Amino acid sequence: MPIIILETNIKAPIELVFDLSRSIELHQESTSSTNERAIAGKTSGLMELNDRVTWRAKHLGVYQNLSVVISEMIKYTYFKDEMIKGAFKRFSHQHFFEQKGKVTVMKDVFDYSSPLGVLGKLADALFLKNYMTRFLKERNRVIKLNAEK
Repeated sequence: MPIIILETNIKAPIELVFDLSRSIELHQESTSSTNERAIAGKTSGLMELNDRVTWRAKHLGVYQNLSVVISEMIKYTYFKDEMIKGAFKRFSHQHFFEQKGKVTVMKDVFDYSSPLGVLGKLADALFLKNYMTRFLKERNRVIKLNAEK
C-alpha cells in the first residue's frame, strides 16, 4: 500500500491555508484538468467534521465517482478525509498544518490501496503513484497560489 507524503510551504496564516484546503470550490479549481465536480452531499463551501461529498471526475480516461467523509478534524491544525466508496480499495488522506513564523507548512499524507490485488500493485508501480502525486501537487499549488495573493 503506497503512501505519498508532500510538504508545501505557504506564506500565509494557518487559518487561511486550513480553510482553503477544505474549500469545495478551490478543490474544483485545482482539479479542472479532470473536470472534478461535487455532485452529492456537501457541494459548496468549507468541509466540516462528518461532512460527506461525492466527486465525479475523469481520471485515466474514465469518469468515476468517489465519495469521502471528513472523519477527523482539529481546527486549523489537522483533518482527515477517507474514502467511503470509489475506485480505490481504500484511502486515507491526512492534512497537517503548522505555523512557522509567517509560513504555514502544509503536509499531506495520502495512504491508499489499489483494487485488483497483484494487478493493482503493478498499476501502482507503473503509473498510479506518480499520477496521484502529480494530482496532489497540483492541488497544493492552487492552494498556495490563492493563499499568497
